[in-house]
Amino acid sequence: MTFVKDISQTLSPALPVWPGDTGFSAERTWTYGPQCPVNVAAMRLSTHSGTHADAPLHYDPAGAAMAEVDLSAYIGHARVIDVRGQGGIVTPAMVAAALTPSATTGPVTRLLFRTYDRFPHDRWASDFTVIDPDAVRLMATRGVVLVGIDSPSIDPQDSKTLAAHHAVRETDMRILEGLVLDDVAAGDYELIALPLKLAGLDASPVRAVLRAFSA
Repeated sequence: MTFVKDISQTLSPALPVWPGDTGFSAERTWTYGPQCPVNVAAMRLSTHSGTHADAPLHYDPAGAAMAEVDLSAYIGHARVIDVRGQGGIVTPAMVAAALTPSATTGPVTRLLFRTYDRFPHDRWASDFTVIDPDAVRLMATRGVVLVGIDSPSIDPQDSKTLAAHHAVRETDMRILEGLVLDDVAAGDYELIALPLKLAGLDASPVRAVLRAFSA
């Protein structure tokens, strides 16, 4: 059987969300029973709920909305990098060490950073690891098209400049945030993390999975 690892958060009312953002909620519109043949629900959530993709519109008023973004960056060869215990920021040196191509996998085009020992599913953790903007720029010069992290953001919670997001804007990369990389060994995988086709919106939750990589 092919290895498949779900690296998504579960969307539920218990989901931790960015302070001030919309919490997840759901209610039944119709309930299966003698007078109704189906269950149907409605839900309310932030576009940045759980594991999600940022559209360029999130950090660029003139950027593409989620429905307009090319999906190719969200599918393909990804390398998981374990940076636990190496400080609160992913540095260019960490990125350089991770970008070495191998004979079997070839160039690295997507990088996913594991920063947590165990993902904090039951609480909001504000002291999360972020990414140095120069590390983003280095990735871009080496052909990386997507950067992912298990933190809720690549920039600090109190940032007013979003320097890492704007480095992504400069290089036209794509961002995944809020991944769950517990029990995922560092190495090469196939990533599938498709966002919803949301017109005019700045992000989308994704169902992200890793599969055994085949060159």
